[in-house]
Amino acid sequence: MLSGTYDTTLVTLSILIAIAASYAALDLAGRIKAATGRVASANWLVTAALAMGGGIWSMHFVAMLAYSMPGMDVSYDVSLTVLSLVLAVVVTGIGFFVVSRSDGGLLALVSSGVLMGVGIAGMHYTGMAGMRMPATLTYDPLWVAISVFIAIAAAIAALWLAFERTGHTQKILAAVFMGAAVSGMHYSGMRAAIYTANNATDHTHGPTSFDQFSLALGVAVTTFFILGLALIASIFDRRFAILAEGESEALRQSEERFRSLYRKTPMPLFSMTETGKMTEVSDDCLNLLGVERAAMIGQPLDKFMPEDAAAHWREGFRAMLVKDGFVEGEFQVLGTNGRTIDVYASARLEVPDGGGVAVLGGLVDVTKRKNAEAALRQAQKMEAVGQLTGGIAHDFNNLLAVITGNLELLKKRVGDDPKLHRLVETAFEAGRRGASLTQRMLSFARQQHLSPASVDVGGLVTDMNDLLQRSLGPLFRIETSFPDQPVLAHADAHQLEMALLNLVVNARDALGESGTIEIDASLRTIANGDRRPLEPGDYAVLSVIDFGAGMDKVTLARAHEPFFTTKGVAKGTGLGLSMVHGFAQQSGGWLDIQSSPGSGTTVEIWLPAAEVSRPFSARTAHGEDHPNQKLRVLCVDDDALVLMSTVELLEELGHRPVSAHSAQAALSMLENEPEPFDLLLTDQAMPGMSGLQLAEIVRASHPTIPIVVATGYSELSEHSKLKLPILRKPFTQTDLEGAISQVTAARASLPG
Repeated sequence: MLSGTYDTTLVTLSILIAIAASYAALDLAGRIKAATGRVASANWLVTAALAMGGGIWSMHFVAMLAYSMPGMDVSYDVSLTVLSLVLAVVVTGIGFFVVSRSDGGLLALVSSGVLMGVGIAGMHYTGMAGMRMPATLTYDPLWVAISVFIAIAAAIAALWLAFERTGHTQKILAAVFMGAAVSGMHYSGMRAAIYTANNATDHTHGPTSFDQFSLALGVAVTTFFILGLALIASIFDRRFAILAEGESEALRQSEERFRSLYRKTPMPLFSMTETGKMTEVSDDCLNLLGVERAAMIGQPLDKFMPEDAAAHWREGFRAMLVKDGFVEGEFQVLGTNGRTIDVYASARLEVPDGGGVAVLGGLVDVTKRKNAEAALRQAQKMEAVGQLTGGIAHDFNNLLAVITGNLELLKKRVGDDPKLHRLVETAFEAGRRGASLTQRMLSFARQQHLSPASVDVGGLVTDMNDLLQRSLGPLFRIETSFPDQPVLAHADAHQLEMALLNLVVNARDALGESGTIEIDASLRTIANGDRRPLEPGDYAVLSVIDFGAGMDKVTLARAHEPFFTTKGVAKGTGLGLSMVHGFAQQSGGWLDIQSSPGSGTTVEIWLPAAEVSRPFSARTAHGEDHPNQKLRVLCVDDDALVLMSTVELLEELGHRPVSAHSAQAALSMLENEPEPFDLLLTDQAMPGMSGLQLAEIVRASHPTIPIVVATGYSELSEHSKLKLPILRKPFTQTDLEGAISQVTAARASLPG
């Protein structure tokens, strides 16, 4: 049995080779998973296997050269030596491959480590078998087992560390540990070897020959060079990967910022493919349609449209793709709960630089604009109808003034024939009804001047009972409740009648096919701060109560809005409550609505209470205190028939009227007539100069002349400082007499 010695220099060199190979293998194996693409990953796998397997083989070969026995020449079998190198590289590559594809599973790690450890041990003993020398080589089984165990443990540790994220310092420490373990495996295997000489051998110590040392040094230098190149490649790859990752992160952040900006843009935006499938939508678009993002992405826009709008959109989309590259127009989309939303949609075909086709578009909600346009058209229509109605009522008033005036004169001249009296009275009553009709027409046209006076609310409701019942129909019943004392409101009676009629009709519509409507009147007092819209004081309250469907909070909040209605098409204009509300406010009061679903509706008109006073009477006005005076009256009207009728009424009253067919003619008479006039009675609506304008000129030049303005509707300027008595057309002889008595009494009461 022979014993040899080790060259300390080469032993140290072999351990350094093992450490360097371990470090290079750990570093290179980390690039396997970091690489993008199968080819790059395979390249780094081969490189790591060559570094680890080749480094271990190089360590083994140098360590073999470090061992020498006296007088023993050793050579190596080339085929077995190459086989040992290939075996080391292959088993290492297999181990790296299995672990890199198994996501770090324990079973794969252990099984690959065992295979790799056994392979490395096999590489060692294959290399030992390649030694050619005059001796027989046998092994100690215990040390063989120890060497195999060390190889397996080192292999498992190497595979585990290779795919862990470790820092530079940790990687160096791991490489030192791995190098020591691999070297320990080799020298344990060498310890297991037993050399038995075939011939007598000189046991004198002999150092390693120069040729062995040179060969070992050459192998070491070559190994370090190859490992260095591999590490340099790894460093560059890692640097390129960091740069690429930085660019990728910057691109990702840029895309994320763009996506966030796109989604947060306060406009309904969308992008689509050329097939019409949406790829991105803004948050405002989702809010408009009331859907989640996942429900829109991948769907065509026409899925969220009614069928007719969807067909129109598809037609425009196809034309955009093949013709002009642009589509726009007004469409309808379906929002939350299936409600229809009017939108202006536009989309443009884009061809990005990178190729492909994209469609970019947006929506604009025009629902409010279209509603406003519809409301404007309705308002213009109502204004036109109102102007037409007002014009007709004005002309009809003039005709009625002539008819009723002449009937009143005729009534005094028919003698005692009861039949003629009845005929005249019937015609006169028809004239009064016509006058009432024109007042309602003017009220509808909002050309009725408000004439607030003391109105008995209960009496007004009672007088209208027949009209209200006819408006409701036989299936509806009206119940009234009034206090014992009269409830007096300071308001325009005609406007209050129209307001009551509107409220009763609304109550009927809320009841459905039949039901009962309650109408109450009461006197209430508002203290300071009780009701913010109302000033403290006494108020007459007219209430209309129904027990119909009622209104929810949203409908109740909009009930005062003009043109807002819950009725079906052609069943309401939405003007009723707004007209009542405006009348109540103009009168110094308020409209209060209380309602809830299923509990009916109570509508209250709050009007300033009126003090109890003796009503104006034409008879008392020109009675005892102011005896009948024979006045010279300048009567002005552009309508010859009205002027003639007025003159005859004045003559019947004993006055001396003078006719003027225009305001200019009246001014000329005032200046040129030698006898002064005691009164100016003028029509308001005249061409060239209105009655109010005439009154201002006359008041400036003849301040003592009393003036009465006759009119059928409120054309009186709000800017006028004159407070003139108004004689409403058509008027009776009694009305005319009362107006004259009023102004003459006021003139007589002036000092001096």
